[in-house]
Amino acid sequence: MSQALTLARPYARAAFSLAQDAGRLPQWSALIGFAAQAAAVPEAHDAVVHPLAKADDLVELLLPPGDSDPNFRQFLAVLADNRRLALLPEIAGLFDQLRADAERVVKATVTSAQPLDAAELEMLRSSLRKRFGREVELATAVDAGLIGGAVIDTGEVVIDGSLRTKLARLGAALAN
Repeated sequence: MSQALTLARPYARAAFSLAQDAGRLPQWSALIGFAAQAAAVPEAHDAVVHPLAKADDLVELLLPPGDSDPNFRQFLAVLADNRRLALLPEIAGLFDQLRADAERVVKATVTSAQPLDAAELEMLRSSLRKRFGREVELATAVDAGLIGGAVIDTGEVVIDGSLRTKLARLGAALAN
């Protein structure tokens, strides 16, 4: 996996630079996301990694219907020529990270024991905005195994306020 990320990083940076220069970061994010999902479909993946597949055919396979961005088409062509289309999922992830950094956005996943209502999510978003000094995009998940509380994961920082973890710490402290 780390080798794939190492190989994908320069392509993600190049795509980000092209998209940023054209002022099309959201559009390219969607285009790369579509191509990455298309490349992950088993039949398409088999074609992408097949040594005899023609680069032009692969580009057409991975382009979204109605795509009219010649720079994105050329980007896919470069990936196809270098036999790097299988890296599209990693490139998409890295591209989105670069975009979030440029747009000063933190993406966080909040996993709670029970679903959070809109007011709780907004209060949490506001607190995270103050902590990170950036806008915050929240995704939610529910895990009843947490018993209570929540776990917030930003990818780089994990804030674990779950009752399960607090009970585990208490148990460890009592065992000593």
